[in-house]
Amino acid sequence: MTRRPPIDADLTIDPDIGRASTLPAKVYSDETFYRTILDRVFLRSWQFVGDSSLVRTPTQVHPFTWLEGSLDQPLLLTRDLSDRVHCLSNVCTHRGTTLIEHGGHERTITCRYHGRRFDLDGTCRSMPEFKDVVGFPSEADHLPRVPLGTFPHTASIDLPGPTTGLGRFLFASLRPAMGLGELVGEMERRVGWMPFDEFTFDQARSRDYLVRANWALYCDNYLEGFHIPFVHASLNAALDYGSYTTELYRYSNLQLGVASGGEDVFNLPSRSPDFGRNIAAYYYWLFPNTMFNFYPWGLSVNVVRPVAVNLTKVSFLTYVWDSSRLDRGAGAGLDRVEREDEAVVESVHRGTRSLLYERGRYSPTREQGVHHFHRLLVEAISRPG
Repeated sequence: MTRRPPIDADLTIDPDIGRASTLPAKVYSDETFYRTILDRVFLRSWQFVGDSSLVRTPTQVHPFTWLEGSLDQPLLLTRDLSDRVHCLSNVCTHRGTTLIEHGGHERTITCRYHGRRFDLDGTCRSMPEFKDVVGFPSEADHLPRVPLGTFPHTASIDLPGPTTGLGRFLFASLRPAMGLGELVGEMERRVGWMPFDEFTFDQARSRDYLVRANWALYCDNYLEGFHIPFVHASLNAALDYGSYTTELYRYSNLQLGVASGGEDVFNLPSRSPDFGRNIAAYYYWLFPNTMFNFYPWGLSVNVVRPVAVNLTKVSFLTYVWDSSRLDRGAGAGLDRVEREDEAVVESVHRGTRSLLYERGRYSPTREQGVHHFHRLLVEAISRPG
């Protein structure tokens, strides 16, 4: 467990945005704060895993690293013979061997080191040379189950198969500080009308970026449209900046992008609360580090993973719904927009290390999302336990 820095007036964010000052610069550059945030924010967060096709059929297994580059937790998705999906520790409960190295199909999970065998739900079934061990197997010998949920149709651990409501996108958390529904519920209510089963992952349009800056600065930048007229000329032409708004929820928020014209907008159903408006994009941020960006052509999931106090890996994962609408409107040129964001975020990171900069102020009309994020971050750091 990392040492927690004292929470004093220096770190407090006034709830009144008109009076508040931003996070102190040291939060972005101090190694102690970085380690504390990993422990108190990320360890308790829901992280995007991927989509349900990772374990589409019974006996399919998919190993992955939860928060690769920082917490590096080896986990395993499985779909068992009863067609239920599980998220398990991928570490043998005998001596700590990594169990499954590559995805594929397995009827059981067998440790290659000493032969301990598990069912696909994590139940320990047998092990050679253990007949004289008292009380074996016990609860401690089973693979720990990790909370798993989906969007849409938010559910909890041990998810049913697609015929009984498994959602398209998977999230996992080691020690969740909130229910997944508290995180994604507002998003589901707003855009749940979209046919997510028709979204197709496009590897060619997906890529990773390394940003030489603290992860929270990247989120700060995402959470305000204030910079769009100054940094993103092409995006600014597609959006009506005067109509750009931010809606705050408990653990998420929405930036609503209204098109500058009537083209390249959603064909909204009458049940949508935005019916009749020229919506070009829904930009959802989920605390602390995940973005779901919906465009008329589909979805770009952005996952912001801390690698070091001054290095961040950002994954752009593209799911196409209507390929005929690609490369148009607010959802066009995402690589260019990302590179423009990288340049300015890296500049801010260098600036926050200045001995002459401590903290700034918020624009009450344009930086509500940043203020919201900062308050959630301080709340999570301050939480006991």
